[in-house]
Amino acid sequence: MEIRRQLSLDERRAKSTAWALTFADMVTLLLTFFVLLLVILNDAEKHIDRVINQLLDVTYEELQENVASSYVSVDRVTKGIKITLRGKLFKSMSADVDTRVYPLLQQVGGIIRTSKIMNVFDDEEYVPLLELIEKRGAFLNVEVRCEGHTDDLKLPRKAAYPSNWELSSARSLNLVKLLSKYAGMSEKHFSALGYGEFRPIIDVDTLRHSAQKNEARAINRRVEIYLDAFLKQQGSVGI
Repeated sequence: MEIRRQLSLDERRAKSTAWALTFADMVTLLLTFFVLLLVILNDAEKHIDRVINQLLDVTYEELQENVASSYVSVDRVTKGIKITLRGKLFKSMSADVDTRVYPLLQQVGGIIRTSKIMNVFDDEEYVPLLELIEKRGAFLNVEVRCEGHTDDLKLPRKAAYPSNWELSSARSLNLVKLLSKYAGMSEKHFSALGYGEFRPIIDVDTLRHSAQKNEARAINRRVEIYLDAFLKQQGSVGI
């Protein structure tokens, strides 16, 4: 009799906890589904990044082959492609671009205008890529950004600009306007920034000899042009 009671009690306990096993199976399946979904999304993101980088690589190689010189360096960086211009780009203490720089800007602008990354929206080969990006609620943003840098020497009181900050900003804006003109592209693709003397490549204060300081200042005086492509969420403000 006692054995039957115990068996009956065990049966009731088993029935009362049976739902827990079903629930555990369902949670396990859901977890597996979300892990699989995460893997798929990560693979899609890696694919998009890979294709964008391949497009940038093609333009980098073309720029490296055609415009790189002792005054122009082309580097592949995390922010896309960086074109660094040095030398007498502007008139002294002025934001006016030296006319001798115009042919270089025409060459750079032409390569950017005809580049694969800039024309990806009109290429049928990349329709699946753009559709995949759109499904993720994003769009491909391609931009050309110009960043101006000066040396650490202060401007005289009678200078047209009160500081190197304003001077570098004005120079960057003038240069990017010309680049937009020679590239024959809408200004919506371009932006300009000025950093003054605050982002030097070489810290002049660490040098002792005047010749070294002059050389460092020449290196620090530069304009960096970035060609970059990255995803932005739909509805976000573009440049």
